[in-house]
Amino acid sequence: MPLGAAPPAGGDGRAPVGSADRSTVRVGLGTRAGNRNPCRLGGRVRYCPDVEGYRPRVPPERVERLWRWHEEASEELHALGAHEVEYLGLQLHVPAQVFPPTPTSDLLGRAVLARTRPKQRVLDMGCGAGANAILAAQHTDDVLGVDVNPTAVSAARANAERNGVAERTWFAESDVFDAVDGEFDLIVFDPPFRWFQPRDLLERAFADENYATLTRFMREVSDRLRPGGEALVFFGTSGDVAYLDELIEATGLPSSTIAERSLDVRGETATYFVRCLTG
Repeated sequence: MPLGAAPPAGGDGRAPVGSADRSTVRVGLGTRAGNRNPCRLGGRVRYCPDVEGYRPRVPPERVERLWRWHEEASEELHALGAHEVEYLGLQLHVPAQVFPPTPTSDLLGRAVLARTRPKQRVLDMGCGAGANAILAAQHTDDVLGVDVNPTAVSAARANAERNGVAERTWFAESDVFDAVDGEFDLIVFDPPFRWFQPRDLLERAFADENYATLTRFMREVSDRLRPGGEALVFFGTSGDVAYLDELIEATGLPSSTIAERSLDVRGETATYFVRCLTG
């Protein structure tokens, strides 16, 4: 959490705000005729298209509630700016364009600490400022962290150095597995929770348009796990949990919930959890 201040509640799901009109951003692509499912959000019609097989598994009124949640969280995160974070014993610098740990991130972080073993090969997918990669490197010396955000990759390298594990970690830019070779004993993934269209690199950490990244990860993760390996996936009810569970079922991998916490966020009870998939 930021030193001297609590992280913004509900900024869960991760470039300063540009000149885009934040009130007119679409939900999803909405670009292919015949594939658009109109949803009335905030007084105007936006589109939740059926693209690459995804349609929201939640009712329109829930979509509208999540859109408002998304807008509030985005404004808070953009206002936060660059800051220092103390997280599970780590000292981290989080640039303005990078998603910070939140009050529920420790569910995943503690699972990483509990399940990483010496000599394991670990992948931190969407590493952000490097927190989970650095935690894993406290137990093993072969940790790769990747992120699509180059600012996050640079911050993760600097934070690994700051926390004394630079020689045990490697970081690279990658869109899902594009720059990743081989198989892993442990894969850690904290995906964007919502399927809306991101407006900048910071929003890309908590908005995954039509769940393209989440869907691709789930389609490829089986081939990236060593026999007996595990994938830890963090998610919450401010996303489309039903769709996540469909993707997990489609992998054919055994799965279980290994950590869970409910708390009041933005006037409702939200539940955050870690699913563990076993290779």
